[in-house]
Amino acid sequence: MTGRLTDLQVSAYQENGFHYPIYVMRADAAAEHTAELEAIEADHGPMHYRVKPYLVSTSAWQIATNPSLLDAIESVLGPDILLWDCSYIIKEPHNDGFVSWHQDLTYWGLNMESDDDLVSAWVALSATTQANGAMQFVKSSHTRGTFVHQDTYDDNNILHRGQAIADDFDPASIARMELAAGQASLHHGWTVHSSGPNTTGDRRVGIVMNYLKPSVRQVVGDFETATLVRGEDRYGNFKTEPKCETDFAPANVAFQLEMERRKREVYDTA
Repeated sequence: MTGRLTDLQVSAYQENGFHYPIYVMRADAAAEHTAELEAIEADHGPMHYRVKPYLVSTSAWQIATNPSLLDAIESVLGPDILLWDCSYIIKEPHNDGFVSWHQDLTYWGLNMESDDDLVSAWVALSATTQANGAMQFVKSSHTRGTFVHQDTYDDNNILHRGQAIADDFDPASIARMELAAGQASLHHGWTVHSSGPNTTGDRRVGIVMNYLKPSVRQVVGDFETATLVRGEDRYGNFKTEPKCETDFAPANVAFQLEMERRKREVYDTA
């Protein structure tokens, strides 16, 4: 199965700042990954928003390097692809956690030759609906520059600083994404997006990957890592990362914890 986008789909992504659905895996495969995640959580604690889980979880690594997903990423970024970050985003049943309207690139500290040098992929490991907190996008907002964000530090806001855009958006411009388990969406780094709380009795599980062109640089802090997952890296702007061969190998755990500490510093200062 190939996930390569058609020219029409790439054009739609470039115009809207997002594209979905992409078929990444069968629903039963998504369920297996969810079961592996929950087994890890039973042994190692919560994985929600843990930085770079592909360093310590073979399941997360397999999702991030899924050939169909990378085909879709290549359709947007081209043949040379770095996996820069990844996070499980989990909304527990009947939970008030939400994500405010925001743009990712306002606080990631990245310098890019082009605004199109990064793409995020959100993979649904369980079905996502508006009732359980699926994402919503503002169409073509990636073409409107940087919106003013305010740090709210709201206890229910899942974002690290509770950063939020105060603007009201025309309801007609909002696309409300719903995905079946095993499907994914792509979105641009400047696309305004948000998600609501999970009002259902079921756990909503997703995982988001951030992919870069190797020409991108981190300009906040003095140390950043990424893993080449396709093509070549002719720039060397990111230190290499250890590959996850087994779950929670001690050396990988230590590396992941250090990267989590450093990335939180970037989020606090960018």
